[in-house]
Amino acid sequence: MITAQEENELIDRILAGEDNLYASLVDQHKSYAFTIAYKIVGNRSDAEEVAQDSFIKAFHYLRGFKRGARFSTWLYRIVFNTAISYKRKNRRVFQSIENTPHQAADDNESMEKTDKQVYIDKALNRLNEADRLSLQLFYLKEFSLEEVADMMGQKINTTKVRIHRARQRLADELTSILQKEALTL
Repeated sequence: MITAQEENELIDRILAGEDNLYASLVDQHKSYAFTIAYKIVGNRSDAEEVAQDSFIKAFHYLRGFKRGARFSTWLYRIVFNTAISYKRKNRRVFQSIENTPHQAADDNESMEKTDKQVYIDKALNRLNEADRLSLQLFYLKEFSLEEVADMMGQKINTTKVRIHRARQRLADELTSILQKEALTL
């Protein structure tokens, strides 16, 4: 991980004409850019396309990058917006084999953990993209409220309210799923 100062120096060099250095920024952020895209679009090939498009957009608009925030925050916002746009344009209804729960559990504890994850994933998928991503960024990826707000292009108070309400909606969805599951037993 490079410091903000090293990152800014690298960006200055890229803007000065050393385009080949952009590959190091891509290498540093490609994994998480893909993760954000995947969480929104839901399948691997589309997420790869979104991440690639996002890096191209970021390179194209690099001169407009304001140094008030980290490059990663700016880039992840581009990825988020690109993924949302891509999903709206390409609404498809299918479930990838990669998303299908299929793990065989050896003992009760691992089965219980797998079941919990399945129900949480189902509930998360019922939330809208912005709510789902804000919860994942804040709780799973442990970004600060400020970073989540920057990535999503919102004020901090809006982000706090979104996360709070999304948590409540997640709890409601879990309750609904588990009640339906209990009725089938």
